[in-house]
Amino acid sequence: MAKKKIPPRVDNMRRALAQEAARIMSEHGIRDFLVSKRKAPESLGVTDNAVLPKNIEIEDALAEYQRLFGGDSHVESLYAQRSAALEAMRQLREFEPRLVGAVLSGTATQHSDVQLHLFADRAESVAIKLMDAGIAHEVTERRVKMNAERVLAYPGVRFEIDECPIEATV
Repeated sequence: MAKKKIPPRVDNMRRALAQEAARIMSEHGIRDFLVSKRKAPESLGVTDNAVLPKNIEIEDALAEYQRLFGGDSHVESLYAQRSAALEAMRQLREFEPRLVGAVLSGTATQHSDVQLHLFADRAESVAIKLMDAGIAHEVTERRVKMNAERVLAYPGVRFEIDECPIEATV
């Protein structure tokens, strides 16, 4: 079946909204795509919610925004975040850490947390490891939307490495 062709006017509006959402995320430290997706139409005076961009469109626009306006400060901030991620992954290597999210994709802002996925039979094992290493942390819960009807809660921990916030989901 052929895909419907999107009219150029709608496509241009979606692109403009994605770019505005990306600007909002970068400049205001907003990490949630939905929040930026709601603020962008207000900022541009758009009332038709049918033209809202998808998250991937906003993420692409964010990468473009940072390439154009981020300069050396974006590169330095991303380097610091990735260095902190590497140190955290070394500390937690027994839990097979995986870097995910904006720091991995390169779209992180200076306000972004480093996001890790860890694998353990018991989430408490991660907290114990951090305590043994003398790393102050907070136990958290992350809600992950699997589909429209299904949301799962996963345990996690928040801590800092070199003043860089790390959010690890177990």
